[in-house]
Amino acid sequence: DLNGLVNEWNDKTVEITGYSRHEAIGKPLVKTYIVKKHCESVQMVMGNALLGIETSNYELEFRTKSNQIRYLLVNATTRRDADRNIIGVVGVAQDVTEAAKHDREVAAMANELRQLVDTANAPIFGIDLNGLVNEWNDKTVEITGYSRHEAIGKPLVKTYIVKKHCESVQMVMGNALLGIETSNYELEFRTKSNQIRYLLVNATTRRDADRNIIGVVGVAQDVTEAAKHDREVAAMANELRQLVDTANAPIFGIDLNGLVN
Repeated sequence: DLNGLVNEWNDKTVEITGYSRHEAIGKPLVKTYIVKKHCESVQMVMGNALLGIETSNYELEFRTKSNQIRYLLVNATTRRDADRNIIGVVGVAQDVTEAAKHDREVAAMANELRQLVDTANAPIFGIDLNGLVNEWNDKTVEITGYSRHEAIGKPLVKTYIVKKHCESVQMVMGNALLGIETSNYELEFRTKSNQIRYLLVNATTRRDADRNIIGVVGVAQDVTEAAKHDREVAAMANELRQLVDTANAPIFGIDLNGLVN
């Protein structure tokens, strides 16, 4: 009514809340049945309806007699008498408890996955359909020296990939945006301090809930030390080959069949 006291409480509300009509009638709705953290906002919605300003699809949390929480999606409608004078508010609700519970579970799972990505012990980065960075985890920050704030929204290939590899990396990312994924592709990242980091990357197509392609995620392994070692070995082998070829002494060899090699 005009004082915020319950004057309507149908059978479904009894079923959902556990409070009988007799228990509910005359009680202050907001103070008695609404979860404390939402009291102020619900009071505002009800107050607006008492001024003729109605609200649709407002989610509120009812505390039941058994101290459970029920999530209701409510239309708060102004109630008027025959002379169009405002005499109260009627709430017509939909019980969305199961949907709300599911949404919260999904949100919790998404948050957990976000934490796993952010704190993973592997560089993880991603791009949108335009090739702009939209994922940049803590390990990528550590390896490249660029913060997430600096990286997000920048063109990945043009900004961070060594120039000589730009074309091939662009092709790998372009293929992934077509659904053609690539595994164990080595690329060279240029860091903020102008160093080179060698990453072995799996370029995976990213899709939305409807399986539409929305970008690419790169899950990488930092192989800088191994790559550096391989290059040192290759350089040493090349140096030995030059020493052999230019030595001031005849050097020749044969294979197991006695053939010169």
